[in-house]
This record gives sequence, C-alpha cells and structure tokens, in this order.
Amino acid sequence: MITQADFLGGGGQEQSRSELEVKSPEKELCLRFYIPLRQEFALLATDIREVIELSPDRITPIPNTSSLLLGALNLRGRVIWVADLGQFLGQRTTLNTNRSQIPVIAIEQQDTIVGLAVEEIGGMDWLDKKQLRLSTSVPDTMALFLQGEWILGSKKNQCLRLLDHKAILRSARWVG
Repeated sequence: MITQADFLGGGGQEQSRSELEVKSPEKELCLRFYIPLRQEFALLATDIREVIELSPDRITPIPNTSSLLLGALNLRGRVIWVADLGQFLGQRTTLNTNRSQIPVIAIEQQDTIVGLAVEEIGGMDWLDKKQLRLSTSVPDTMALFLQGEWILGSKKNQCLRLLDHKAILRSARWVG
C-alpha cells in the first residue's frame, strides 16, 4: 500500500508540515512575448485568461471596423475581437498573418474580453515588480498602456515592457 509520505517523496520518513508547504515567490509570474520588429513585452499571468495558437483562417475578418482589428474569433461559443497588438501600440509594421499559426493572448476584465495577436510567445518568467522602472523613451501611443519596464542588460535599448491589461481594454482606440 502506498502512503501519503511515499507519494510525496518521503519514502516513509516523517516530514514536517513546513517542508511540504510551497513558499510563494516575491516575484510575479509573467508571460513574455514579442510583437513585430522584435520588441519584447510582458503581461502578468493573473491578467491573462488564456493563450492560444490558431490558424489565421479561424479569425473571421469583419468589414468596416478599426484597422487594429484582425477580425473575430469563436472561443468556446463566445465571440471575441482579435487585435494586432503591435498596431494597437502604435507600431506601423503589421503582424504577419501569412503563416500556419498565430499566437493570441486573451485578456479579460469583467465581461470584456479581447484577443491580442502577437508575433511570438517567449515563455513564462518570474519577474520582480520592485525592479520595474518608468518607461521614459517610448512613444506616447504606447506609454498609456505600460506599467513600466525592466532593463534586461547593459544596453539601454534592451528592455522588457510590462503592459497594463486594464488600460488596453478601456482604450478609446477600439472605437476609432
């Protein structure tokens, strides 16, 4: 018969309760991703509903809508808008949709959900929000949607910018 201690790797030895508790890190879990021109951004994992990679033909173009929108997507019976995040942030280069899969990050607040199409998913990383600095050298079109940035190396142009999902969802850019 397998005991709880065997299952937890104790091999029958007594373990204190504190050894079994998982300590929460002081850092925040973030999803790192890229928009065209290899600019790197992050969103807090708690701000993301889900991340999906889908074929471009699953995004239905909608005529007479904002140029930021690639179209709409049926996500388990719910229709959500999918936007080119790079264009939303003011980048002139459009997302390459001529490929087999497009990564889409679904963000949500209350009943509003939007899919943000990105160039590439970089992965998950624990980042320290205490080391987050104000973004000073970014265009005004992007600054409204940033919480700050981390400097990744000695080069000033190498940084990781943290997006504010609430500011993105509340933006007036969706109307125009």
